[in-house]
Amino acid sequence: MEPTALLGVAAGLLVVGAALVGAWRARGSTAVPACWWAAAAGVALAIERFNAPGADPGAAACRRLALVALGVCPALSLLGAKRPQHGVWQAIVATAAVVIALPAATAALVRPGTVPDVPVVLRGLVAVMILVGWLNHAATRRGMAATAIAGGQLLVALPCLVGFDDRGVSGQRDTAAALVIGVAAMAAAVWPARRGLQPVDAAWSAFRETFGAAWALRVAERVDAVGRERGWSRRLGWRGWEMADGGETPDDGDSRRLFMALVRRFVSAGWLSRHGLPPRGRW
Repeated sequence: MEPTALLGVAAGLLVVGAALVGAWRARGSTAVPACWWAAAAGVALAIERFNAPGADPGAAACRRLALVALGVCPALSLLGAKRPQHGVWQAIVATAAVVIALPAATAALVRPGTVPDVPVVLRGLVAVMILVGWLNHAATRRGMAATAIAGGQLLVALPCLVGFDDRGVSGQRDTAAALVIGVAAMAAAVWPARRGLQPVDAAWSAFRETFGAAWALRVAERVDAVGRERGWSRRLGWRGWEMADGGETPDDGDSRRLFMALVRRFVSAGWLSRHGLPPRGRW
């Protein structure tokens, strides 16, 4: 096996390992399916890099498009992570992957040996989905890892994006991009939780880092809406509970119950306990 292919396979296996670590750390939450999608993308990356050297251009392009289709699935999976629709949402994620990869299947079955003809709409959709995945975690503590992963994804997807052609693919560049994705994914998976926080703030930090900005901002918005209705003087900000001007300070139990009621749509009681917020604990 050529060194570049070996490094590419190692990068794919690193992504699989990171996905397994992430699934273990996210157990008890609706973020676990995103980890399984990441594991599938890691397997696809290893297969694509293993077959890259000297591969037939048409077959290589088909594998590349299938890899790109799986690569956008983890971020898409998180966008529908709220119970009870999170299970059905995975079927939507799978459908999106099939739609993106459909030109590859058509080329392989109908026109063997030809490069897939990817419509402009799908090319733009791939770029948008990579951007959305990056934006969801760019402002979290995993922001640097998210930026590296998105950059690597864009390089891997370069032949599938608007204005680029599969015939100009560089094996060294793709292997480097695969390594960046693998290392960044593992860094994100093993990134330690914040220490020294109050129980609710610790659970909020873990929730924000796991599900990203999309759901964190939505939960904070709902907490603040209830707080305004009840005249509370504290609000749930990006970094945790903070005081606002005027109003009444909410009872600790009321704030805690409201927070738990909202995040329980995403996580179990066991997940909350592991992140510092036992069901009957005090903060």
